[in-house]
Amino acid sequence: EKIVSFIDPDSGQPAERPAIPSDKFVSPYSNEAQARSMFGGAYPPDMSVIAKARHYKSDYLYSLLIGYPAPGEAPAGLTEPGGQYYNPYFPGDVKAAWSGDPKAVPVGGFLAMAPPLMEGLMEYQDGTPATVEQMAYDVVTFLTWAAEPKMEERKQLGLIVMIFLLVLAVLLYMSYRQIWSKVEH
Repeated sequence: EKIVSFIDPDSGQPAERPAIPSDKFVSPYSNEAQARSMFGGAYPPDMSVIAKARHYKSDYLYSLLIGYPAPGEAPAGLTEPGGQYYNPYFPGDVKAAWSGDPKAVPVGGFLAMAPPLMEGLMEYQDGTPATVEQMAYDVVTFLTWAAEPKMEERKQLGLIVMIFLLVLAVLLYMSYRQIWSKVEH
């Protein structure tokens, strides 16, 4: 069982308690300098909110994770800068690294994150094949949940509220008809 250190709001003193699902993710790096040194100077984003932060949300993350070309399959004429990796789904400008036809510059950009997934990287207990697509789907599903862990509860409450408002509208309409039925035109 994971133990979390925190500051007790009542006493202001450090305290410990068992971890709960709503706890924030703990950074694997001790500080920003260490994080930057691991990624060639780039600071990694907060992955717990990344699914909400990107324009196409989960679709973008999935495409990014599966979009790394296999070694040797990057567009011919494209030179990857040291410590950078080409991904057609990452927004950027690759003109400076392109030596081919200026009218045929490939889409995409370079990012400091190496391809995080590869075939057979893990083993599923139920025998599901550990393909890059399956693992990317699982990662994106988790990150989507991490960005909004209470989304399902909100949707259920929204449905209950809509049903309540519908019943209220029917009762108000029936009251309106009853009250104004005795008035002559």
